[in-house]
Amino acid sequence: MSTPEQPTNHITFLPAGLTIEVATGESILKAARYGGLHINASCGGSGVCGKCRVILQEGTVAGGVSEKLSASDLDRGVRQACTALIKSDCVIMIPEESGRIRGGLSTSAPERHRTQLYRYNIDELREAGIFQPPVEKLFLELPRPSKIDNMADAKRVIQALNNQYNEKAMVISLSVLRKLRRVLREDDFRVTVTLARPVKSGNGKNFMVNIQAGNWTHRSFGLVFDIGTTTIYGQLINLNDGKIIAGAGDYNSQISYGEDVINRIIFAETPEGLARMAELTGQTINAIITKLLADSTVARDEITSITIAGNTTMTHLTLGLEPHSIRRAPYVPVSTFFPPMRASDIGLDLPQHCVALLFPAVSSYVGGDIVAGVMGSGLYRTEALTLYVDIGTNAEIVIGNREWLVCAACSAGPAFEGGGISHGMRAAEGAIKDFGLNPDNLEPMNLTIANKPAVGICGSGLLVIIATLLENGIIDPSGKFRHDLNSPRIREGRSGYEYVLAWENENGTDHDISINEVDIDNFIRAKAAIYAGIKTLVEEVGLQIGDLEQIILAGAFGSFIDLDAAMTVGMLPEIEPAKVRYVGNGALMGGRMSELSNHIRKDVVEVVGRLTSFELSEMNSFKDQYIAALFLPHTDLGLFPATAVRLNESAR
Repeated sequence: MSTPEQPTNHITFLPAGLTIEVATGESILKAARYGGLHINASCGGSGVCGKCRVILQEGTVAGGVSEKLSASDLDRGVRQACTALIKSDCVIMIPEESGRIRGGLSTSAPERHRTQLYRYNIDELREAGIFQPPVEKLFLELPRPSKIDNMADAKRVIQALNNQYNEKAMVISLSVLRKLRRVLREDDFRVTVTLARPVKSGNGKNFMVNIQAGNWTHRSFGLVFDIGTTTIYGQLINLNDGKIIAGAGDYNSQISYGEDVINRIIFAETPEGLARMAELTGQTINAIITKLLADSTVARDEITSITIAGNTTMTHLTLGLEPHSIRRAPYVPVSTFFPPMRASDIGLDLPQHCVALLFPAVSSYVGGDIVAGVMGSGLYRTEALTLYVDIGTNAEIVIGNREWLVCAACSAGPAFEGGGISHGMRAAEGAIKDFGLNPDNLEPMNLTIANKPAVGICGSGLLVIIATLLENGIIDPSGKFRHDLNSPRIREGRSGYEYVLAWENENGTDHDISINEVDIDNFIRAKAAIYAGIKTLVEEVGLQIGDLEQIILAGAFGSFIDLDAAMTVGMLPEIEPAKVRYVGNGALMGGRMSELSNHIRKDVVEVVGRLTSFELSEMNSFKDQYIAALFLPHTDLGLFPATAVRLNESAR
């Protein structure tokens, strides 16, 4: 949908008579999907299949013209919905061959509910007076030595820091001392020092980690990393203005040794395993750093700090800490707090002066990524009773407000990040991210990232596909396909029955793209773990779902999540969409804020002390909830009354 920065237009679709508001530059295909309308488009919106013909009756669009349209088509206003971009208010007719075969489109098609994206505001940090990076560059103009002023170089620098910036306690690293004499005299005692500030005030000392000749305060950059079980994401940020310069991600190289943390821990217990796990994490991070720098004008030696957030196991494996006891009762990590350290000491290809700052964990299964999300989303300082859910390979759940916080984690598996799905993939170009279905002929409406030919299914697409198949009675509550439907798209495959989303000649691969019963079963197990975890934790603190005032969704899977679909399959409880907002990658958001504010890093220590962790795996109530949730949407339809009504209507 539109954002405040984009001009919007009113689009009326006929024969449905539905008018929606969309941003200028949005495709007609996406606009129809936002309105809950169907247009045949199996190629993913890349213009290949030519099935998404619409007639522009009023208004202006750009594009939508291809060799599949004749001159007479164009004269009549026919355009391809996937490549026609809206430029003004429009009236658009969806013909029967593009939409539904009989009777046109329903006039009561509901608009799909999506989460509202929340972004932190750097100005808020400035206004609060807490915009002070934990690693900062300061410029000094020092008095030259003389016969009457022959104090040591180190003392001269320390005294200038005290006089000019009121920086009192100081420790100078050996690497700085070794080059101090030379650097001071390279630019006539004009230097830039890099200070790493302590988390705790009072007796804490600043560490001088670097010194440069001249004024380099305008070139100060930091890195933020989210080390996930399946994927690792990184961002390069400007520490002077807080802006994101570049972002990139890749699969965690450890995945070749197992898709979940338990398998990684088991491998780390072997003689060579722990060192190999740390090496693989470092390789992935280093590759991402290289890409971030290539996409910017920043030099490697200009990086002053890197903030890392990850679950407890990933943090242990990154640091080479033995994770053996994390998977065994009573689930004890080596540490939940980690001191600042040189990034180069943990295998990162960064300058020796670059400081690595790692978010603390709460317990074995609630790690620094969730702490970072709690900080970045503002959950720890809100009055509203809030449910925070980070959806990924592991689903972490936090409930509370500024007064109290409880948390828990459960293993959801890699399905939401494309793992364990036959044609699953990360959210990259060509991934099917949204889906609709013509209930008359079961033809799909695939929307892909960047409107590229379909090459696979990402997490958000998987969710909508399964919800749509369920709503249209193509699969039953156990996730099995009906065998009596007359469509070539439903067929028996190697993993049970399947639905073909895109034929080989319409997509960007050398095979048909489909979803099968094994994929659906993997999804059901993942969504069941999330719902069971939420319901168990809510009830454990004496609350009901209806008591929640706000729900925050985080994680790569949560991006543009279709709330109707999430409730239809029973992944999220039925709630008012207005109560839900999305923070994107919560770990990266919290990491960015910590890179820019030492005050927030100090708050982290206090927040971790307030978080009470529950071990769901040890709770019988969670096991019962999980078994009950292994249906679409649930064995108890009373928990999903609106979904039950829709399913009953589709069964008629």
